[in-house]
Amino acid sequence: MAPLWPYATPGIPDHLFEQLPGIPISKREVRLLIVGALRLKPAAQLWDLGAGTGTVVVEAALLCPHGKVVAVERDPDVANLIRQNCDRFQLANVEVVEGVAPDCLDALPPQPDCVIIEGGKSIRAVVEAAWQHLPTGGRLVVTTGTLETLYSISEAFANLCVRNVEIVQPAINRLETRGQQQVFKAIDPIFLLSGEKLE
Repeated sequence: MAPLWPYATPGIPDHLFEQLPGIPISKREVRLLIVGALRLKPAAQLWDLGAGTGTVVVEAALLCPHGKVVAVERDPDVANLIRQNCDRFQLANVEVVEGVAPDCLDALPPQPDCVIIEGGKSIRAVVEAAWQHLPTGGRLVVTTGTLETLYSISEAFANLCVRNVEIVQPAINRLETRGQQQVFKAIDPIFLLSGEKLE
């Protein structure tokens, strides 16, 4: 059977993923920025905390055929959705963990090269706990949609001495057809923070 996404590049269209009503999906254009910020290597070990539908998990697992992606999701139905999406893309290098970060982090495979944190209520506590598990040279990427959380994460980055910090807020619009017209529709804005652990 031919793979669902036979390309070496990321950027899988959103409609190729199984979805659940009410569960947000990281849009393709945002995933491209996230994957770029992670700076993955073929054998990378990645933790995705708050993995949602698993779109970043799938993109990362395809890019790291000799690595491993650990997807953490607290909701059992959403964790099953991640498994379904991994099956759709024939991935064997993903482990889905049903748990709540930061409480479950000690039980995950140690020393991830990269950690992506995709939102959450206690995001600052998750950032601080995940940082303790990163080895020197590891990368941390965090996404958020609110100014309050951006401020909280920025404070945490400063307190943790995160190095080579980058913060972007892309403005992305997609062309859509509405009736007889073609219009651009904005994708909800998101803040993307990334940095490295150098000492």
